[in-house]
Amino acid sequence: MNLSPNFTLDELLLSQTATRRGIDNTPTATIIAELQRLAQTILQPLRDHLGRPVVVSSGYRSPALNRAVGGAQNSDHMYGRAADITVPGLKPRDVALTIVELRLPFRQCIVEGGRWVHVSIGDSSVEPRREQLTAVFGPGGTQYLMGIL
Repeated sequence: MNLSPNFTLDELLLSQTATRRGIDNTPTATIIAELQRLAQTILQPLRDHLGRPVVVSSGYRSPALNRAVGGAQNSDHMYGRAADITVPGLKPRDVALTIVELRLPFRQCIVEGGRWVHVSIGDSSVEPRREQLTAVFGPGGTQYLMGIL
């Protein structure tokens, strides 16, 4: 099923952890609609602007899968509203800055440890918060700093 011209439902559901551990990662119709909104309002416009693939490493996560990967307790991934992405040939910081500069309707845009970008949308009835963060991974845990650093 295509969610947008360049993004499919399968790629936003794919999880090696779910496959390896036998975790059901089947979304509801409501979650599929949210994934489609994410693809159409964030991922596709980003790809169209950059003119290169946007690779999703994590999209929807069922609550069981979210627990298995150590996701946040109320992660937007569980509602079909978030994706962790990379763009081959671009630094994650540059991808995040592009999302911000395009004024896409994101809830959060986080550069995660300099390795990927977490981007999420909020509830459709709420104005986008456009929170920009940089996550720094360290021995004491993850520290979130304001801004795209």
